[in-house]
Amino acid sequence: MPELPEVETTRRGLLPHVVGRRIRDVVVREPRLRWPVPRDLARRLGGESVRDIHRRGKYLLFEVGDGHLLVHLGMSGSLTLVPRDTPPRRHDHVDLALEGESTLRLNDPRRFGAVLWVKRPETHVLLKSLGVEPFDAAFGGELLQRLANGRRVPVKLFLMNARMVSGIGNIYANEALFAAGVHPSRPSGRLSRERWDRLAAAIRQTLERAIAAGGSTLRDFVGGDGRPGYFQNEYAVYGRAGEPCPTCGTAIRGARHAGRATFYCGACQR
Repeated sequence: MPELPEVETTRRGLLPHVVGRRIRDVVVREPRLRWPVPRDLARRLGGESVRDIHRRGKYLLFEVGDGHLLVHLGMSGSLTLVPRDTPPRRHDHVDLALEGESTLRLNDPRRFGAVLWVKRPETHVLLKSLGVEPFDAAFGGELLQRLANGRRVPVKLFLMNARMVSGIGNIYANEALFAAGVHPSRPSGRLSRERWDRLAAAIRQTLERAIAAGGSTLRDFVGGDGRPGYFQNEYAVYGRAGEPCPTCGTAIRGARHAGRATFYCGACQR
């Protein structure tokens, strides 16, 4: 699933090409996504200009008209700019034809994504319960320790809980925990303030590096410009079970937490 770096990469790639442009038309080829595409989407968006693009967790929010177009990329979706006369492929479900020669196109092979109209994002059911953003000023060890107080859930699952921290998925939880030297199974409520401080810094640094690399492309993801990400070439532990730890040489271990693949170094992470 595209995580925060992939969604942020998409946002940044689209900003200079979409903001300020008028939407000429909307074409919905397949409305049956995870949540049905609104039938009146063309009426709401047609003729309106995109004022800005924001990100909340793993969601994109396009400021249009008197509300926002909410887009989620699902498990394997991508949102790219293509020339206006580009023939649609099998899984190209929604087009926003922009003034000029470009079309903003959602491709979603598994149809787990979303294209919705939202009047007030802060009150929408998909957004109102999201936790702190890793790049918010409030994000840090003190806040994370307070949120985790009394919780027995493994720290990796705590980080992946969108009600606690918004936008961190499996890949970057694994990588940040390695960078901070924290074992993924350690109960979140038992981490010291010092370790939370270290982990908060590692989360930000890992996400910043991933964004700079255009995110990760493991199967289908491409950014707004149609290019794949390259952060998968920098993974320290994710998907590397049995390979040597880049720090100490010990074999990387693999496990599962709540059905999700976990990778860590038993010597470096405590």
